[in-house]
Formats: sequence, structure tokens, C-alpha cells
Amino acid sequence: MADQSRTIHKGRDHRPRPGSRTAIAAAGVIAAIALTGCGGDGAAEHTFDVTPYTHKGHVVDCAAFTSQADAQAVLRADALDPNQLDRDGDGVACPDRPEPTDKKPVHRDFMTDVDGAPVTEPIAEPATEPAKPPPT
Repeated sequence: MADQSRTIHKGRDHRPRPGSRTAIAAAGVIAAIALTGCGGDGAAEHTFDVTPYTHKGHVVDCAAFTSQADAQAVLRADALDPNQLDRDGDGVACPDRPEPTDKKPVHRDFMTDVDGAPVTEPIAEPATEPAKPPPT
């Protein structure tokens, strides 16, 4: 019986080349990740149209939203929060609304008053020295 490892093949070699199995496996893993959408927990992403609620001033309050995630989406779209959805200023809108929830805080880098509403007018500088009466 001839040693098959030394057999000379004529024509095209259809066997995978060294390393190509790894490339095929890597392509399969990448395709699987792409098909799952990189969701991690497999939950479907919640979408909500924020257009009717943003950049129009105070048009709605927390009671108008069916879920906390919907209110949070509006806060993310307009962090100035004219609807006062984040009254305590912690970046989470309407925390008492039902699921689905989105408790990742919205970064709000502006000043807020005691109720968490943004301060939109500049604060007056305190006077450093009282005005002197004109000399007579």
C-alpha cells in the first residue's frame, strides 16, 4: 500500500489551505453577530417617535406616557426638558411610569433650579461694592 501523504495530486486541490478553516469560522461568527444585532440580551429595541413632544415648549407631562422608556426618549431628544419630565434633575424621566424602562441618565450640563427645571436666563452677578452717592 502506498503512503498517501506522498501521493501527488493532479489538477486543482479542493482541500482547504492551512488557516482557511479559521477564516471560515471567523466569518461564520461575524455573520452570527450581525444577524443577532449585537443585542446582548436578545430584547428588541424600543422605538418611540419623539417628534410631537420635542422643541415645542411644555406640551406634555409624565401621565401622558405609557412607559418610562417613552418619557426617557423625549428627555434624550430635548435635554432642556421643557416638559419637566425630570423634576429632580437626575437625568431619569418619569421614574414611576411602567415598563419598558430606560434608566440610563441623560447628561444635563446646565444649571437647574430647585425643581430641576433648567435655568434659561443668566444669573445676575452680585454687586461687589455698593454705589457711592455723587459728590455735592
